[in-house]
Amino acid sequence: MANHKSAIKRIRANNSKRLVNRYYAKTTRNAVKKLRGTTTKTEAVALLPKVVAMLDKLAKKNVIHKNKASNLKSKLTKRVNAIQK
Repeated sequence: MANHKSAIKRIRANNSKRLVNRYYAKTTRNAVKKLRGTTTKTEAVALLPKVVAMLDKLAKKNVIHKNKASNLKSKLTKRVNAIQK
């Protein structure tokens, strides 16, 4: 256990940040899965900008790496463009 007040506070802050990061990461993963599961072009096109924005926010906050966000956005865009009407 930490011996300094600042270290104890840092542990509390890290735990709260970890919970927030886990929530947003899980929400984004669910949105990606939903987008991958869509079969209609209109629904996928409507959902893509929201998912891309979520990925950008996670990358900006260093929850996920920027290259991972970029790879996911690229693959999702390819998948949406490949869906037939």
